[in-house]
Amino acid sequence: MKPLVLIYWIRLALGIIAAIISAFVATLQDASALNTFLNGITIALLVYIISYYVLKAKFQNKVEKQSKIMSMGIGIYFIGWVLFFILFYSILAPTVVATA
Repeated sequence: MKPLVLIYWIRLALGIIAAIISAFVATLQDASALNTFLNGITIALLVYIISYYVLKAKFQNKVEKQSKIMSMGIGIYFIGWVLFFILFYSILAPTVVATA
């Protein structure tokens, strides 16, 4: 498998992992919806930045352009993160029961 294709699939997997972590952290705190989403975005960005440096160290000599390591898979990472964050947060979040 080519290094850039491998980076793409690693980013998808990391996006899903970041979504699970974000959803779990979001259910632990009692905050507004905007705060929950912003905290999740912060976790997603941290995981992406850390993954960049790890992937750069591993694939530095195998990729022809170093800038491709940063940009490869960024779209699938954040799309995967948003979809799985919504999925896991809706599963993990406590249901609100309205009493009349």
